[in-house]
Amino acid sequence: MGVYDGDHLRADGDWDELVWIWTRTHVPEGCRVEIVDGLVTVTPLATVSHHRVADTRPPAPVPGAPEFRGVYQRMAVAVPSRLGLYMPDLVIVPEAVPWNEQGDFIEAAAAHLVMEITSRSTARQDRTVKPAAYATAGIPLDLLVDRWAPDGPATTLYGEPKGDVYRPLATAKFGEPVKLPAPFDLVIDTSEFPVD
Repeated sequence: MGVYDGDHLRADGDWDELVWIWTRTHVPEGCRVEIVDGLVTVTPLATVSHHRVADTRPPAPVPGAPEFRGVYQRMAVAVPSRLGLYMPDLVIVPEAVPWNEQGDFIEAAAAHLVMEITSRSTARQDRTVKPAAYATAGIPLDLLVDRWAPDGPATTLYGEPKGDVYRPLATAKFGEPVKLPAPFDLVIDTSEFPVD
């Protein structure tokens, strides 16, 4: 039997080991690699309609509202206490947010808002696992665009995190507006969201 001659790891704990695996996981372009409940997961390419929702731009904020220039699609955010490293479809952070030493991810607590768009394969974790992690991190707002909601496509805005639970602030069927509170103070027109 030959001697293993690969990368070596001296982890200080489960989190370090998971991040080490995550950084070395190579997948086809467009696939998403996340750590969900301590498991490194790979999800397939998103559909065109998924990307159309992610690319929907809200109207300009009301005059006097702060500008948020740190708007990113699929930025990795870490919640080590839940053994989670997620890539929300949209993240809004301050401009000068600190990255980890390697520049791979940010601490989720730095985000002002995250948005997840459900896919058939990820709906359960987008509705339960990720919001619990985002609430634990203290992210003020979580916007769930649920194209596969049991009662039909809907957008739910969660806020006021306590522990690992958010309070639902607003729910709107596709076609109805969703108002983001301060500091955003803007309305998202969901009529442009495609329904599969």
